Formats: sequence, structure tokens, C-alpha cells
Amino acid sequence: MSIAGAFMVPHPPMIVPEVGRGGEKQIEKTVRAYERIADEVAALRPETIIISSPHTVMFSDYFHISPGKSAEGSFSQFRASGVRFRETYDRELVRTIEEIAEDRSFPAGTLGERDPQLDHGVMVPLYFIEKKYRDFKLVRIGLSGQPLTRHYELGQIIKEAVKRTGRRAVYIASGDLSHKLQTYGPYGFAPEGPQYDERIMDAAERAAFGELFDFDENFCDKAAECGHRSFVIMAGAFDGEAVRAEKLSHEDVTGVGYGICTFYPEGEDESRHFLAQYLRESEEENRKRREKEDPYVRLARQSVTGYVESGKAMRHIPEGLPEEMLTRAAGAFVSIHEHGRLRGCIGTILPVHRCIAEEIMSNAVSACARDPRFDPVRPEELPFLEINVDILTAPEPIESAAELDVKRYGVIVSCGGRRGLLLPDLDGVDTVEEQVDIAMRKGGISPGEPYRLERFEVIRHR
Repeated sequence: MSIAGAFMVPHPPMIVPEVGRGGEKQIEKTVRAYERIADEVAALRPETIIISSPHTVMFSDYFHISPGKSAEGSFSQFRASGVRFRETYDRELVRTIEEIAEDRSFPAGTLGERDPQLDHGVMVPLYFIEKKYRDFKLVRIGLSGQPLTRHYELGQIIKEAVKRTGRRAVYIASGDLSHKLQTYGPYGFAPEGPQYDERIMDAAERAAFGELFDFDENFCDKAAECGHRSFVIMAGAFDGEAVRAEKLSHEDVTGVGYGICTFYPEGEDESRHFLAQYLRESEEENRKRREKEDPYVRLARQSVTGYVESGKAMRHIPEGLPEEMLTRAAGAFVSIHEHGRLRGCIGTILPVHRCIAEEIMSNAVSACARDPRFDPVRPEELPFLEINVDILTAPEPIESAAELDVKRYGVIVSCGGRRGLLLPDLDGVDTVEEQVDIAMRKGGISPGEPYRLERFEVIRHR
């Protein structure tokens, strides 16, 4: 049995009258659309409602599924403690999701719960649904810092678990749209805000789930969206199925985008295996990119591939490298991206090896296997990796940030024995102030502490 229906919904607490105290009238279209969602869920009579929420437990490398028999929650943090919830979890479906994830070595499960209380990303939809229907169990799922492809995979796992258990299930993809739609909104205005809302509502209305992968991470960050990864999980739960979609409402009167759409399966459709399509296209793009790589990037890729496949670093420098790579020493950074997201980055400010080639070989292995922010790269990821190499000039002290240029210079911020570095010309870093602030945070340097600045230039090899 497939997912019986799915719903893309926002979660503004103010939409609950006990919280909004009249303010909910500002978003009357959203209220009416939510009431229709509740009617449609009640008509489906699901045994289980699965909700993905951006506000439950979230890890960078793991998808958390709420464990246990039940959970409670209330709107007390929004001054409406009388609005309370007690939900029973579908433990069998949760266990089946975990088993499938374990079989696929997929990072999802019930480990790491920090707060068992229901979050408002779950409670807002339940507030409307439970006015009309209560005979269901709940599965609550968090998002992660993993790429969009992994969120879609989780949706596929949920689909398989629903099929195995024979559950009649409904999926609720909880998430607001951009938070930067109006100057008076909570995060101000950014041009990416309305652009995001227009694009996501268009894709949702057409059930064009393959287009969800086309939303660049930097673009989403600038738009300050909330629910994109939740929507991608939902899309994965319909993998390989025709879907009938309907847009019910979209509002942005508060400076935050609230979009509501419905989705119903209409049978198998082999043309809608969107993740498989995306991976094929990505692999082909990366193949073409590899054909154009210069010797610096090619050496880094050889080092990564060799280590990931064998567990051993290359012992000898390959033949045929440019003379400069063999005779000159310099600091070097190797950065690895996968599907638009950073997958590892390790480098040296000053050289620690006798030549650039050895510097690249060493740092490439560290970037793919020893960056503490990420798990080691797996063999199946190799076809999708984009690798860059930055060769650094020697750092020079400067008197102030006025001598920096975010596009031209990287920065090193030092305070005592602490030091943070940021490369130049990075996506999403548009000002010197941002550059210095990020470098300070990377070095564990607090605002107000005295610090020293150095700058350097890079020759970037893509």
C-alpha cells in the first residue's frame, strides 16, 4: 500500500486562535486551506500520520525518528498552555523504518533524543486535524544536514516501510517557506525570498518533484526557507508514482511564506523515479567535469579515490605532473562537495611537505576521511564528488579589515593560540564583516576579544 495522501503545510503558531488571539485573521486563506486539509485527512481515515518537522531533533549527519510509546506537547511557550496534545506513536512502523535504514546503511533511527516534547511543527497541523479526526497513531521525523538526495532516500524508505506494514498512512510535510519576503518580516527582506516562494509553489502545484533538487543550498539559505527538506522527504515517499497535486493557498502577509498543497497517488509511473534520474545526470556532469580537470585537481581526485577504495594513501607521486608541483612548496586546501553540499575540507596554511604534490595528496586524504565534521567518504559517493584545490600564498599581517577584499583575499584571525581561517570568494560570504566573523567562530574567538589579522591569496583549481 502506498501513501494514501500527502499535504504540504506551514506551521505558524499564530494560526491557532488561542495563540493568535485574533492575529490569525491576517492569514485567513491559510486557515481555510488548513480546515480543508483536516477534512481530507478525516476522509482518508489513516491508521498512521507521518509528520516531518524542521523543529524536532535535528542532527547534521543523522535523521532522528521519535522513539517510545507516546509524546505530549502544548503551546505553553506561545502563552497558550491550555492547548495540549498527547499522541501515541506507531512503534511497528518506526521499527520497520529503522530496519530498512539499517539494511541500507542509511543514517536514520531513534537514537539521540534530546527533547521528547512535541514541537510546534507537529502540533500546528495536529491542531486542525484533530478537530476532525483522532483515530490514528503518529510517526515524527526530523530533518538533517545531509544532502537533499538523502532526504529523498528517507522518503523512499518510508514508502517501503508503509508497504511492508500494510499501513494506511498519510504524510504531512510541515514547513514554512521563505522568512525574507517583507522588510517588516522577522528576518527582513532578501530578493531570494519571493524567488524561492514562487519556485517552490510552482513545482509543488505541478508535482514536479525532480525540480526540488535544483534548489541550490546557498539560494535556500539566503531565502531563509524552513521546509524544503521536509518537502523532499515527502517527494521520496511518492517515488515512481504519478501524483495529482492541487495548490490550496499561498500567503506572505507576515513576511513569511505559508503554502498549502495536496498530493494524491494515481498509480505507478516509471518516469517519476526522480532520484535515480538526478543521480544519472549528476554522474554524467561529473564525468564531463573530470575530463577538464587540471593536474592539481586530478591528483587530489586520484588521492581521494585511491584511499576510499583501498584504505591506503598513495605512496608515490604520479609521473607527468608540472614541474611547479614537484619543486615548489606551499600551503594547500582540498575541498570536496557532493550534490552542492560541502563533504570535506582540509588544508594547510603553510607547507608541511616538501612539495605541492605531496601537500595535495596528504590533504586530499584528510579531506575525504578525517574532517571531523563529516563521516568518511564512501565508495558509492565517488562518482558524484566535485573536488577543488586552493594553493595559498604566504600569509601577510595586516592592520585592519579595511585591507581585506572578500573576493580576492582569504583571512586568518588569531587570538593567542587560537586561529581561524576562511578562504576567499566563497558562496554565501559577501562582505568582509561576514568573512572575519566566520573565521573568528571557526577559531573559537569570541566577539570583543583582541585578535590579529593576516591575509593571503589563492590560486584556485576547479
